[in-house]
Amino acid sequence: SCNPPVGNLATGRTPVTLTTCGQNSTELYCFYPNQNLFHQVSHGCGQPRCTKCNANQPDNSHLPADMTDDFFANPVSWWQSAQGVHREEIRLDFETEFYLTHVIAVFKSPRPAAMVLERSQDYGQTWRPYKYFSVNCTATFGLQDDLVEEGSMCTSRYSDAVPCTRGEVIYRALSPANKIEDPYSLEAQDLLKLTNLRLLLLKRQECPCHDSGLVEKPQRFAHYAIYDLIIRGSCFCNGHAEECELANRTGVTENTVHGKCVCRHNTAGDHCEKCAPLYNDQPWKPGDGKTGAPNECKKCRCHNHADSCHFDLSVWLASGKRSGGVCDNCKHNTEGHRCQRCKPGFYRDRGKPMSSPEVCKPCACQPVGSANATFSRSWRCHPKTGFCYCKPGVAGPNCDRCLMGYWGFGENGCRPCDCARDCDQHTGNCFNGYDNEPFFNIPIGGRIPDLVQTPTNESEEDWKWNDHEQGFSALRHPEKCVCKEKVLGSVTDFCQMKYAYVIKARILSAHDKGTHAEVVVKVKKVLKSGKVKIARSNRSIYPESWTNRGCTCPILNPGTDYLIAGQEDSRTSKLLVNMNSLVKPWKAYLGKQVSDILRTGCK
Repeated sequence: SCNPPVGNLATGRTPVTLTTCGQNSTELYCFYPNQNLFHQVSHGCGQPRCTKCNANQPDNSHLPADMTDDFFANPVSWWQSAQGVHREEIRLDFETEFYLTHVIAVFKSPRPAAMVLERSQDYGQTWRPYKYFSVNCTATFGLQDDLVEEGSMCTSRYSDAVPCTRGEVIYRALSPANKIEDPYSLEAQDLLKLTNLRLLLLKRQECPCHDSGLVEKPQRFAHYAIYDLIIRGSCFCNGHAEECELANRTGVTENTVHGKCVCRHNTAGDHCEKCAPLYNDQPWKPGDGKTGAPNECKKCRCHNHADSCHFDLSVWLASGKRSGGVCDNCKHNTEGHRCQRCKPGFYRDRGKPMSSPEVCKPCACQPVGSANATFSRSWRCHPKTGFCYCKPGVAGPNCDRCLMGYWGFGENGCRPCDCARDCDQHTGNCFNGYDNEPFFNIPIGGRIPDLVQTPTNESEEDWKWNDHEQGFSALRHPEKCVCKEKVLGSVTDFCQMKYAYVIKARILSAHDKGTHAEVVVKVKKVLKSGKVKIARSNRSIYPESWTNRGCTCPILNPGTDYLIAGQEDSRTSKLLVNMNSLVKPWKAYLGKQVSDILRTGCK
């Protein structure tokens, strides 16, 4: 943690007083000169000296600013009150919050018989005492004297009339009674922090020399006068700065203690009381004055797409108190807590780093063929690949043509051919033979983006499927696709199929390869395997069947877990799935049933 240097907070700042001598006209006043006043009064006080005070005459003025000027350069300058006042107030207002260490007042007149030192932490709205000073604490304030009871709020230590001039009043904010281990704790702030300081002078007392009886016009001695008011302290920076600069003031004297911290540790604010705009990934903390730990603010992960972030408690708690930053106003067409995904209507360019301003490219969907209501509402294309979401019967990465077995590309998608096989996509006329039949466009769950090639450092949670099917699939359009599915019959029926493999797998994506289909799955459990080795990882399976409506069978919908039992091609190491395969949405009881059959039934 960092600590700014301590200086005189009064330097360059002018106190405010209730009165000043000679404000309205010239006043005569008297005082005893210095020479004998540090000795016993019995040695003689000498003759008093009298002179005039006029606030408008530079050589005869004693203004409030004279208390806070350079006491080395001007050792005999002082402020003086008007004659006859009993209650006087000296107030120093700061432009911001400071830390106080101690106060020294050097009086020219005898020190007050009663006085209070107060501070405000809210720019003068409320005041609290630091210390009471009195010749008799109990009689004046009803408090015990700290000479008798250590730690008391009152002291008689600085209220003696002697010396009659240059008597000091001293207050230390940190004393043996006020021990503080961490100077940035709330307890320390309550004691040391201030925005205003006030001295209330409540009762004058005369110099004992007056008892000689030779004094003429004693009212000319009846005033308060102070040579120097020294307020030692520093700017308040919560342990995050070691120097301070000018804060909203001009014409500042040299050696002035400024109030605006030059923050370090990625903090910001006049007092380093908050984290810098892009460093709110953890809660702000003050520096630890006890251990010296800096407690730096941590940068948010916004991938260079945001200029600021804010701390979110719910995100912080959900992460196990590791990260709570939420990026603000993501740029470059990104969105998310960390600006980690592309906005609706844009998709991730895999050729550019995530921090690139051009990482998100606009979707290139054919407006007529692409669906408006996709599985994430406003997404026009998949944010990772740019593949578009098509209307029923429409195919292609950009949804710009009809599926095999469909025709009449338009606002409502494409209509099914009324044919045994395919038809002309523009007219709907049936093709009678195989010669002019186009290649098959196999919509296994529609054209689904390839999730296998996505970076592994992005969480599956960011991109998991919703409860809706994507693109065109038999499950989504049952009236267009009818598949006679294999049922799990008796143990004998199951065993007679002599399945080469039995797995539990999640369908990740499906691809139209023109002459065949390829489905990427994530193998979650291997119940049986043949010559083709199967690991619990991503791999492809190959459907062999399709219907005359352009649908693949059996139905495999992305995002769904299935029990799949099928044959293999050991020569090419491919897992095959066809109409004889057993394909069922995964249920725990189904898995147990098949496991039991494999273990005990099939010999």
